[in-house]
Amino acid sequence: MQVYSRTEASAMHLAGLLNADFTCVMEDIRREADLYIIAVSDDALSEIAEDLNLDQKMVVHTSGSLPMDILRKSSQNYGVLYPLQTFSKSREIDFSVIPLCIEANSKNNLHLLEHFARELSHKVEPIDSETRKILHLAAVFACNFPNFMYHIAAQIMADHGLQFELLRPLILETAVKVQELKPEEAQTGPARRRDEEIMKKHIRLLKKFPEFQKIYNMLSEGIQGKAKPFEIYE
Repeated sequence: MQVYSRTEASAMHLAGLLNADFTCVMEDIRREADLYIIAVSDDALSEIAEDLNLDQKMVVHTSGSLPMDILRKSSQNYGVLYPLQTFSKSREIDFSVIPLCIEANSKNNLHLLEHFARELSHKVEPIDSETRKILHLAAVFACNFPNFMYHIAAQIMADHGLQFELLRPLILETAVKVQELKPEEAQTGPARRRDEEIMKKHIRLLKKFPEFQKIYNMLSEGIQGKAKPFEIYE
């Protein structure tokens, strides 16, 4: 029905795709919708939830790490619609296979949200805020950290005049393999084999990138079960 964004360009672009109205003024947000979805960064969510007053309208956020109750000032009816997937504007994704983790502040609202979610995906899971935090943490390890490893690999390749495309089949096979095997069963490489000589050669090859040497050592020790405990932050 309508798209709200702080920037006109973003609002206009998404509204055009949806054939909807748009606004950059929160006071102009239409009040006759059945559901309001706040899909913003975690840092922006608190402020928007504080300023948005929707009375009894159903409002949800899409954060993996913030609690449902952050919306309690926005409406009497609220919840969470968290898609467990990574998104980039340049890629289209089949939404029907994305796990949608839902939560609501009442049984009736959960029923309504589940009905809506099943229109989007075949995989809908009721998950409370505390459990969703754990899920989001695991997702960071499964998605964000590996992508940073790809970034490091790309830098190493580029530094030696090699194309990152050479690694794409390896990356794909690694991802496909864990669809069939447990991660510990799929683990390969010199650290798994405890090939110390190869690992020392790799460290020498990384002398230009001391920060990558540290990461290489830390991950190798983790694979071998020798990682040192880190300081715990409360």
